[in-house]
Amino acid sequence: MKIKHQLAIFNALTRLLVILVLWLMLPILVENVVYRHINNGLIEKKKKFIDLLNQKEINDLIENSDDSTETYSQFTTLHSEFLVLSRLPSKPSQKKTTFSNDNRIIEGEENEYRILQYHFTYGNQGYQLEIGSSLSEVNDLTFSVRLFIIIVLVVIVLITFLADTVYIEYLLKPFYKIIDTKIRRVNEPEAFDHTPINAKSRDFKELDFVLNQMMDRIAEVFKKEKQFISNVSHELLTPIALLKNKLENLLQNESLNDNAIDKIAGSLKTLDMLKKIINNLLLISRIENNQYESNEHINFKEIINDLQEDLQDRIDDKGITFVNKIEDDFSFTGNKTLIHILIYNLVTNAIKYNKADGSIMVSEGFLNNQYFIAIADSGIGLSESQIENIFNRFARVSSDQEGQGLGLAIAKSIAVFHHIEIKVFSILNQGTTFTLLFSETEDKIKS
Repeated sequence: MKIKHQLAIFNALTRLLVILVLWLMLPILVENVVYRHINNGLIEKKKKFIDLLNQKEINDLIENSDDSTETYSQFTTLHSEFLVLSRLPSKPSQKKTTFSNDNRIIEGEENEYRILQYHFTYGNQGYQLEIGSSLSEVNDLTFSVRLFIIIVLVVIVLITFLADTVYIEYLLKPFYKIIDTKIRRVNEPEAFDHTPINAKSRDFKELDFVLNQMMDRIAEVFKKEKQFISNVSHELLTPIALLKNKLENLLQNESLNDNAIDKIAGSLKTLDMLKKIINNLLLISRIENNQYESNEHINFKEIINDLQEDLQDRIDDKGITFVNKIEDDFSFTGNKTLIHILIYNLVTNAIKYNKADGSIMVSEGFLNNQYFIAIADSGIGLSESQIENIFNRFARVSSDQEGQGLGLAIAKSIAVFHHIEIKVFSILNQGTTFTLLFSETEDKIKS
């Protein structure tokens, strides 16, 4: 997920949290305000009732009551308010007014009321006055407030998310431009664009400036390393070539005995091995320093067919059955020479460590929408510890086989250069499978 979306979601969630708190708190605040208003109204009604009350009216109210509980009740038609006056068995110690919420049944209908209770004494007789106001409207108002807040919450979250996404996109535009034009070219210092990024933010300008300085230093290091590789090629390979030439000339001397000839032949073999090691190390260094072009159109079907033809003699010598199942004209853009070396090293490795009368199968397919080529053999296999170190330089599967242990290290470097993933699966004494998994963004199948 891009950083702009993460920031937009974070801001939206922050607003959502604030609104959620308001959604929980606002109805409580509304209830408090409404209760205060109702309480004031009940107190006003109590005051009017008490001011107009006298003993004759009390007696009339009690005597005219329809029940025998010496209680007078009065309520409005819609049951939104009620008034109850009743005698107390004993006089209250002091005048006292309290408020509470309670359910009352009036004419068979139960409702919740805000009730004022007032205990007072009149003519040496204790009375209790209850005045109630229905809370149904308050509950309806609270529900309406909650519903309104939910709607506002959804609208605000959507609007702020879109606004934040657009605004953050605008703010981070220089950052993404730095990534596209600067950071993605970190492995290509010669193609690096030093043009300053147009940004209003001081932080992005500073980042761009630091990246330009860093790339200048990297370019200088790359230049020195290329020069070093060139010097190594000249300073090491030239003396080797001269020594080899002199030893070959010595072999033409008829005065040498067989022992001297064997020693010279052994020295030539050692020089050839040294030359091969130096060339392989230089190849790895050049690959890792991106000194190869990668703009050639490569067809794997052709490469596999050519390799099978070139290695047929070695395959026949070991009695190996070679099965080529490559049928699709899979192709992508890269360095044809390096890709040829990559597959050549894997196939020769399968031949070298295979069993007599064994088999090698080259197959293809798709794994999670990614094309792959698998090279499987029926050889000696690898242990887990060997698999972990197999791509290290000078690591060898078996000391019984010739080689310098650089073939798979070269294959790994070429794979990394082309953004190809190499997976290894192996069972001891049963065989090994090397799988080349290609990037789905670069590869394609010809229709």
